[in-house]
Amino acid sequence: MICSIKQSVTTATPSSSLCSAFAVKRSLLLRPRSQLSLPNPPFSSFSKSSLKTDKPLYLSSIGIRKNSIECKAYEADRSQPIDVSVGVENQKRSEAAQKLKISIYFATWWALNVVFNIYNKKVLNAFPYPWLTSTLSLACGSLMMLISWATRIAEAPKTDLDFWKSLLPVAVAHTIGHVAATVSMSKVAVSFTHIIKSGEPAFSVLVSRFLLGETFPVPVYLSLVPIIGGCALAAVTELNFNMTGFMGAMISNLAFVFRNIFSKRGMKGKSVSGMNYYACLSILSLLILTPFAIAVEGPQMWAAGWQNALSQIGPNFVWWVAAQSVFYHLYNQVSYMSLDEISPLTFSIGNTMKRISVIVSSIIIFHTPVQPINALGAAIAILGTFLYSQVISRHPLEVIFDGRDCPLRYFLRFLI
Repeated sequence: MICSIKQSVTTATPSSSLCSAFAVKRSLLLRPRSQLSLPNPPFSSFSKSSLKTDKPLYLSSIGIRKNSIECKAYEADRSQPIDVSVGVENQKRSEAAQKLKISIYFATWWALNVVFNIYNKKVLNAFPYPWLTSTLSLACGSLMMLISWATRIAEAPKTDLDFWKSLLPVAVAHTIGHVAATVSMSKVAVSFTHIIKSGEPAFSVLVSRFLLGETFPVPVYLSLVPIIGGCALAAVTELNFNMTGFMGAMISNLAFVFRNIFSKRGMKGKSVSGMNYYACLSILSLLILTPFAIAVEGPQMWAAGWQNALSQIGPNFVWWVAAQSVFYHLYNQVSYMSLDEISPLTFSIGNTMKRISVIVSSIIIFHTPVQPINALGAAIAILGTFLYSQVISRHPLEVIFDGRDCPLRYFLRFLI
């Protein structure tokens, strides 16, 4: 074994200022690391040099070579600085890569959502059958994921009966929210639907307070004032107001609140990625929605409407339907995948910015007439949503059953 010791010049004797050597038996290298110890050879074993120091020595590094072990030490008053530049640089690169990844998620999420809303509105203008449109969206996403699992492009989730039982109430709420939002967009402008849907935080707090018995700090309630006021102002000043469209957006808000509640309660302890979780949710929602879509609209209405749309739009109509179905699944999948990478607060802020991008882009593309007072109401509602997300970051809402009795607890326990 070779032992190198750094020392001050004043403490070293004659020939060597750094190195002294002694042999190590080969058997040392064959011992397990836990049993490996450094021998204490007498000074007589040192050749051509001697060493004396009255200061403590600290081990700096150990290197194992073919037939020897090299260790270096330094004196207490000459401590070598730890070289952290490499670690810091790697950490900076990792943080930069994570920020870039999140930025890509957000940009992709917003872009896909804008494209979906545009094609969805085009389809509904030419083919006003929201139940079938909603069904096709879920069917396309389910088919895409089944193919991905079968071809091993994506790893199939490991699920059991308990997983699907806990997912059922989530799928029911998701189905209702999806259909209600599509019905809304078939009756009113895309921008108006999303203005009303920005009021979802108000539904979350109200449901948690009056049905689940939760209480919240005053700032949480105050943050709802601009949300409710902005949505109300936008609704009363909407030029093309339609009650069915308005109620569809409101029902969608309520349904998605319950979806979040069921998801939080039922998915605790489940290890399924965001992508696979949404895929399973789409499949189950499709099974729930299909019989209702057939009962409400039916193949005869669909056939007549399809022929009418093809005669008016031409082959491009088929592309519109395919595009809205594909982009619906993709934007939802990316949003669920982003939840694996970011905090709920960041996701909430991203969702607020997404609504702004959808509202602005739809107004530009569809030339939606907007009065200044209507735009003011939309801005107030969106600002309120942003303030709500900030308040929640300081007063997190945990809609979990804590043992208190309330009107809906026993029903929710039964479902979950």
